[in-house]
Amino acid sequence: MMKLFFNNKEISTEARTLQQLAKELSLPDKGIAVAVDNKLSPRTEWDTFLLTEGIHIVVIKAVCGG
Repeated sequence: MMKLFFNNKEISTEARTLQQLAKELSLPDKGIAVAVDNKLSPRTEWDTFLLTEGIHIVVIKAVCGG
C-alpha cells in the first residue's frame, strides 16, 4: 500500500500508475484534468506515469457555462 494525497485528502492505494489510480477511483473518461504536484499530466501519459509515496494529485472537473 502507498499513501498519497488526492484532492487534499490522504488516501491509500495499491495502484502503481496514474491510469490504475483513475480506474480504482472511477474517474470519468472525459471532462477532467489531472495535476500531479501542481503540473498537468496528459491523459496519454497516465499509463506510464508511476506513482510515488506522498505525491499530491488534484482532479479538476470541466464546467460548462459562463
